[in-house]
Amino acid sequence: MARLWAATAVLVLACTGSAQENPETVLQRAIALHQSGNAQAAIPQYRAYLKLRPGNVDARSNLGAALSGTGHYTEAIAEYREALELRPGDPRIRMNLALATYKLGRISDAATEFAALHAEQPANPQIVLLLADCLLRQGEDRKVIELLTPLDQPGQSDPAIAYLLGTALLRDKQVERGQQIINRILGYGDSAEARLLLGTAKLEAREFDGAIVDLKKAAEMNPQLPEVCSSLGRAHIETGDTAAARQDFQKELELNPNDFESNLNLGVLLKQDGDYGRARAMLERALLVRPGEKRARYQMAGVNLSAGKLDEARSQLESILKQAPRFVEAHLTLATVYYRLKRKQDGDREKALAEKLTAKDQDRQYRGQKE
Repeated sequence: MARLWAATAVLVLACTGSAQENPETVLQRAIALHQSGNAQAAIPQYRAYLKLRPGNVDARSNLGAALSGTGHYTEAIAEYREALELRPGDPRIRMNLALATYKLGRISDAATEFAALHAEQPANPQIVLLLADCLLRQGEDRKVIELLTPLDQPGQSDPAIAYLLGTALLRDKQVERGQQIINRILGYGDSAEARLLLGTAKLEAREFDGAIVDLKKAAEMNPQLPEVCSSLGRAHIETGDTAAARQDFQKELELNPNDFESNLNLGVLLKQDGDYGRARAMLERALLVRPGEKRARYQMAGVNLSAGKLDEARSQLESILKQAPRFVEAHLTLATVYYRLKRKQDGDREKALAEKLTAKDQDRQYRGQKE
């Protein structure tokens, strides 16, 4: 029996390492694995070391980096936050925390982290570009313009800055300034980025056929370019080709699962199919990227209405209208919800409000045309 116990003990130690192994040896093994590109194998070694030395900030930060490098962003964020409790304000750890948050798709939270870093390191180009990208993904076009305009000097501007600024300007209907940047980028030669900007300009100008031509060319030149398939999908929806739009949005999400427009529009198309579960998942992802975004919240209310969840739809629509009281479609949808809830007086009120707002908008358009 003693021999059997001894053999078992030898086997256990061979598999797990000596119980008396020096913690620093474990750490060095973790670092060596990590530096050799084997982050997955480094993770349990870092964890083993931190059980023995939980206060080592650098080891905990390294564990966060290994977790992030293997796609475990939620766990990485937890390790970075614990490291920051031990060493508050460390800029390297804060940067890694922001990057993991960004990769997880929590764009709003990432923007907050990058904004704080930018306030302390305004000349750091990586932070500027990541903050601008976060703001652009959230639809904060004017903030992108404000951030990047001082850095956009003809002949000196980083092409990435010019591209982000040009996109924001076009989305903000500042077509003339946007066109200047397009022309500058075109001066470097035809490129996928320039074609995407041209397609975006035509899309905003409602020249949908021309937009499709440029966006298809951009996709051919660089299928990996962010937002090119999403923009192409939007153009196809405007021309009534929903089958092509679905394919476009799905392609975008394969490359960029956190693209707002693709999640939103594909969610709408799935709602129209009656596939409420998948539609809800898409819209939840869209709202993760842009929390509180009016269109996504409205479509989520529509999913609940179509699925018969009337009280949820009512609550969501009432909340939307508190923030956007001129949202005509939301008034009409809320009227429908009230009618189904047997609240006719409330339904009549919402319907009348929608009709009044519509009449005002039509009158404003008429007067604009006359002038």
